[in-house]
Amino acid sequence: MTQTESRTYIEVDTGAGRVRGAWRDLPGSSARSAAFLGIPFAEPPVGDLRFAAPVPVAPWTGVRDALEHGATAQRGDPGVTLIPEPSVPGASTLNVDVFTPAPGEPDAALPVLVWIHGGGYFAGSPASPWYDGRSFNRDGVVTVTVSYRLGFDGFGWIEDAPSNRGVRDWLLALEWVQANIAGFGGDPGRVTIAGQSAGGGAVLTLLGMERAQHLFHGVWALSGALADIAPDRAERLGRDIASRLGVAPTRAGLSTIPEDAVLAAQRAATDVSGPDAMTRMLDDGLGLGPTIDGDLLPRSTTASLAAGVGADTPLVLGATDDEFSMAVAPAERKLRWVPLRMLLKRVGIRGEQRRAYLAANRDVVARGHAAVLGRVISDRMFRTAVVRIANARGAAPTWAYRTAFRSTVFDAAVHCVDVPFWFDCLDAEQVDPLTGPRPPQALADAMHRDAVAFIRDGEPGWPTWSTSPGTTRVFGGEASTGASPEVVPDGYAEVSSLL
Repeated sequence: MTQTESRTYIEVDTGAGRVRGAWRDLPGSSARSAAFLGIPFAEPPVGDLRFAAPVPVAPWTGVRDALEHGATAQRGDPGVTLIPEPSVPGASTLNVDVFTPAPGEPDAALPVLVWIHGGGYFAGSPASPWYDGRSFNRDGVVTVTVSYRLGFDGFGWIEDAPSNRGVRDWLLALEWVQANIAGFGGDPGRVTIAGQSAGGGAVLTLLGMERAQHLFHGVWALSGALADIAPDRAERLGRDIASRLGVAPTRAGLSTIPEDAVLAAQRAATDVSGPDAMTRMLDDGLGLGPTIDGDLLPRSTTASLAAGVGADTPLVLGATDDEFSMAVAPAERKLRWVPLRMLLKRVGIRGEQRRAYLAANRDVVARGHAAVLGRVISDRMFRTAVVRIANARGAAPTWAYRTAFRSTVFDAAVHCVDVPFWFDCLDAEQVDPLTGPRPPQALADAMHRDAVAFIRDGEPGWPTWSTSPGTTRVFGGEASTGASPEVVPDGYAEVSSLL
């Protein structure tokens, strides 16, 4: 341990070499946390490795500083996003950040959380201040955040390249955790993987993957967005992007194209606009992401879970009540004049299904047509998936929850609003613009407490869906305090007509 410029440094050995991190004080606690940032788990995916499977990082000599976030696969200014996820320039984008209260103490054997960020599989960054593991460290959990290749580089079809390169990045990062986390005070036999949005889809994808089962022991998916892209659709998109760039859809052809040009072609090829944009988005799903390739992913994730893959692994999954309502809320004045029958027809809900859906969502109907349309989008993209996955798991240990806390900025329980509560980081930057001022600490106490319990013990503290289908913990609710989370017998009854 060394002291330099008022910072106290700590060094830990990894399989590739020694790294230097820094101690930090934990606000409101006598405990401390050490941060090791930007530790590479793979060689930079550039040159001959750009469209290859990840290659474990080569050993280095001496001590490597791990004091700043590593380069991110996300490039440039992402603009205003719900979660602050900065881009960091550089070529070495395959890194982990490790936050630990017990560096260099292999006998500590603390439970481990591995976090995979979201961003639709084409954006996002592990460098968010929200993903700092301070609060989990305070509660005895070692925390690891993972970077991975995004968009076309990570998931695009290329004729002679390995499929699902971003998925392979996740696997290698988890292998790094198994091999190295004991040196940071973690127990490789108690690893929980978690993520939100595309990150939630990532951990569900890994749960349904035979090849990944030995790498983790619990899964928590927040608003999981599965891709499960059909191989023919993936190939069409890959050929489209190559055609736009004027090259063959091969590694040799695409490797000649600068990164910014590939990103521009990717954006153009995946753009969804026009009068039927919403319906196409809901029907077709994401354009880039994990693909059913017959190798890592032989079938859809839900089918794999129904077949029993991952049945021994505890799973917690849930969604916010109004994931994407904010996308249509600004159109309320226009939508109020459009009959609900016509609005719902545009998103594929007609006849008896429409009547059943509106009857089950009377509270949403009372909030206006935009709220109804936003709820339908949220249900079709996220909330029905909770029910389908929980049911597919059968008797496997599965817990479901809902986040009902309504942001005072959006007047809805919108996408990402649960993340700062789950991480117990309400004092982090850019939380208030999402939650509204003075977000309830009691809700953070409740959500974070249950997350820690699950990571530590394999149970979050409420009855399982598997023993009583429909059982759901509701965080937030009308009072929006979260002080006493409620468990209800059928928390997703409102989506039953869409299943």
